[in-house]
Amino acid sequence: MNFWETMTGSDLTREWKAFEARAEALPAEYRAAWEQIKANVYPHSDFTGRNLMLILDAALGLLEETAADGQSVHEVLGDDIRGFCTALAGGEATRTYRDRWREQLNRNVARKLSRLGG
Repeated sequence: MNFWETMTGSDLTREWKAFEARAEALPAEYRAAWEQIKANVYPHSDFTGRNLMLILDAALGLLEETAADGQSVHEVLGDDIRGFCTALAGGEATRTYRDRWREQLNRNVARKLSRLGG
């Protein structure tokens, strides 16, 4: 990946299109699970989403392998897809983008208030 691809995100676009093409080849229940995985993993993203690409690649690979083996989505992911995605992203303690934004906002407000009070 070169500097220009990193700056424009064209490498991510290319990878994302490849993921979606792979997902289209899955059976319907697996495609539905893929959509849920994307929705539940996305809050753990950084600004670009680059940190999720390996996680999503692994999750899609798992879906592809289990679909080829003839297992059901329920056997693979269980009832709690949100919990599965949280575990993929690093567990309950993993900060989401909302947590990072909230912390940044709190720091900025505290800094401004300290300037006014001092």
